[in-house]
Amino acid sequence: MSQATARSESPNMRPCRYGLIGSGIATSLSPPLHEAEGPHHGLDVSYALIDTARPGVPDDLGRLLDEAEAAGFAGLNVTHPFKQRVIAKLDRLSPQAADIGAVNTVVFDGGRRIGHNTDASGFAASFRHGLPGAASGHVVQLGAGGAGAACAYAQLSAGTGRLTVADPDPARRAELVGTFAARFGGERIAGIAPDGLDEALASADGVVNASPVGMRSHPGTPVPPALLRPGQWLVDIVYMPLETPLLAAARARGLRAIGGAGMCVFQAAESFALITGRTPDTGRMLGHLDRLLARRGRDGRAGPPPTESRRVT
Repeated sequence: MSQATARSESPNMRPCRYGLIGSGIATSLSPPLHEAEGPHHGLDVSYALIDTARPGVPDDLGRLLDEAEAAGFAGLNVTHPFKQRVIAKLDRLSPQAADIGAVNTVVFDGGRRIGHNTDASGFAASFRHGLPGAASGHVVQLGAGGAGAACAYAQLSAGTGRLTVADPDPARRAELVGTFAARFGGERIAGIAPDGLDEALASADGVVNASPVGMRSHPGTPVPPALLRPGQWLVDIVYMPLETPLLAAARARGLRAIGGAGMCVFQAAESFALITGRTPDTGRMLGHLDRLLARRGRDGRAGPPPTESRRVT
């Protein structure tokens, strides 16, 4: 696993190797976030970025999992575009991962690969703290992929009255809608093509971007900002860049809006616990993410709006 960052191991701490598989993840803050928490638990964490968008890195999920396991990794985080594809490579799923149909955390356990989903609980925790009291009678969600499945599950579990999922892939959105209609009731979830967003957003209390659009590797906005209206709220789960074009447009139009920083930390904390067996300090991780984001701002890259990540503590 040549993508791992070389680290000197302290004799007083137990080495623990894991990492992240995805495409276009070069700017991910997961390595310093996980590595900084490790020493508080007696762990020398070494967190690798396995970016299939980099030259020389094979876009072969099975091979990458095999290599990580052979290298002694304790587990892996999984992100776009592998959250659903990874399921076929696993031995068992947690009940929640099975319900969602997507995995973002794989634990290597004595020759078995166990898939978990911490995105749903991470979204729920970030939403509760970042948008307290937000109405959720009707929500429009953009994206029906792996992250979209987790966000839909979290919202319907929390009591969202009606969820409209927009995705350009008819098969993907039909699969998500069918899965959750069977679990939560067909009247609570529907799928639409992007050309139906105008009508859907007219009656929406809020909007969730659960698509990769807005990431540096997928620039743009997943919905025309002109369709957003004051009085709505918006969640963009993309956190790099912290201020996506969609998030900036929503705030400019007067919407209550939060980015993906809170979800990033809450899902990472649960993932840390699953892989290491240690319970992290979520408040400490939120504070560390604040500092990382502020440092990136000083280095000339997009920094956080004031109190962005503190608002979700």
